[in-house]
Amino acid sequence: MGNVSYYSAEGLKKLKEELNHLRDIERPKASQAIGEARDKGDLSENAEYDAAKEAQGLLEMRIAKMEETLANARLIDESQLDTSKVLVLSTVKLKNQNNGMVMQYTLVAESEADLKSGKISVSSPIGKGLLGKKVGEVAEITVPNGTLKFEILEISRA
Repeated sequence: MGNVSYYSAEGLKKLKEELNHLRDIERPKASQAIGEARDKGDLSENAEYDAAKEAQGLLEMRIAKMEETLANARLIDESQLDTSKVLVLSTVKLKNQNNGMVMQYTLVAESEADLKSGKISVSSPIGKGLLGKKVGEVAEITVPNGTLKFEILEISRA
C-alpha cells in the first residue's frame, strides 16, 4: 500500500495531466520507436532497438509510479481547513526570532513545494516544525547550522 499524499485541486489536476500525457503521447511514441528500430533488421546487434526497449521500460515504470501516486492522492477540502493551527495548505506568517525577519510560507505536499514562490513541503524540517502550532507559539526547528525559532504571527488558508 502506497503512502497517502494530500494535494490541492491544482496539484491533483497537474498530476492527472502529466499522467495522461505519458499514457496518451509518450507511450505510443515509445512503441513506435521500438517498431521502427525492429524494422531496421538484425535485433542481436541493434543498439537502437535495445535503447528503445529500455526507454519504454523506464516510461512504464514512471506511469506505474504515477498511477500509484494518483491512487493514493487525496484532495484537500480547502473549506474544511482549520486556521487555529498550522496544517497542510496553511499560509503561515512567521517571525524569525534570531534576526527579527518576518516571512510567509504556505505548507504544501512535497511534490508541490517551490521555495521561490514560498511553498514549503510539510515533510521538510521547517514544515514539520510548524505543523500543529498555533498563533503566538514559537516553533523551534533544528537545522544543520543550529536552531531556528519562529514565532507564529498569523495562520490563513492558501
